[in-house]
Amino acid sequence: MRILLTFFLLTYAVTWTCWGAATALPRAAPAPLRGLIIILGVFAPALVAVSLTSSSGGLSGVLALLRRLVQWRVGVRWYFFAAGYMAAIKLMVALAHRVLAGAWPRFGHEAWYVMIAATVFSTVVGGQAGEELGWRGFALPRLAARFGLGRASLLLGVIWACWHLPLFWLFPDADTFHQSFPVYLLQVTALSVAIAWLYGKTNGSLLLTMLMHSAINNTRDIVPSAVTGATHPFALSTSLVAWLTLALLWITAAYFLARMPALAEAANQVR
Repeated sequence: MRILLTFFLLTYAVTWTCWGAATALPRAAPAPLRGLIIILGVFAPALVAVSLTSSSGGLSGVLALLRRLVQWRVGVRWYFFAAGYMAAIKLMVALAHRVLAGAWPRFGHEAWYVMIAATVFSTVVGGQAGEELGWRGFALPRLAARFGLGRASLLLGVIWACWHLPLFWLFPDADTFHQSFPVYLLQVTALSVAIAWLYGKTNGSLLLTMLMHSAINNTRDIVPSAVTGATHPFALSTSLVAWLTLALLWITAAYFLARMPALAEAANQVR
């Protein structure tokens, strides 16, 4: 547990310091510099994971971790699961909204091919590696070895969600700015369970968790749940879409959790 505590503390410290520094820069500071500092914060989980892996496992340990980024030999159905999970949730949310509220919710304006291209691009160029090397590559297998995959996914979900907290205050351009953090926390924890399910089913493939992470980011606004003019991050959301999304995410998360024990051995094997 000591190495995990070190990982979480260092990751939070590096990320939050970088994001705080980016907002503290004078207005005259070059935009690329601000962006670089923000990206450095985003990649903190990976940087800390690689550093700690190098300290404990040497070069061979680092290479074993990095190889999982290109672990692509998994069943085709898991590619569809990773790419389509959030889109399916959102389409079901739209249908549920139509039934319960008597009207369709507001749909996003992003074209489907743009969402697909953004998902593939972010996965291929490693945009999600900054987080996934840390959360699922380093932390999840160690937590699973101690608590089991189900409880590990829940614990990691809370830690992962709270890591994003500065985005609810510091960056007005972020889609999470002043949105409901309690709802976000519950949604991310449920998503952590789904990603852990995929992780177990693909023998720890970080390529697939990166794909799912990217797809979630790029398809969640098929039916947007952000509340316009929100000002209190710790208030509960007034969006029916947000609550329907949360309900469906937890229905599926409950299904995955009930079947997690059978995946624990797979998680331990890639520790």
